[in-house]
Amino acid sequence: MNADVVHLNGAMELAPGLGLTRLIVDLVATGSTLKANGLVETETIAHITSRLIVNRTALKTRPELISGWISRFRTALAGIQEGAA
Repeated sequence: MNADVVHLNGAMELAPGLGLTRLIVDLVATGSTLKANGLVETETIAHITSRLIVNRTALKTRPELISGWISRFRTALAGIQEGAA
């Protein structure tokens, strides 16, 4: 199969409707945005997870900053898990 890769930023779900592409590869948590744009998942390429990696020195020298980031990630994760339930 020959394919042209078109790099886009922003709302990828709009690309097929605008005639920019027939297919998209998208990382999704719930798929609700795909459904809202009339798209369906045709294939799962891979199941992925995210990791936050913190440099030990940064954790020791800037604990308030790092703790803030960790807190925001936990809050975001909780919101995603609630939306999927």
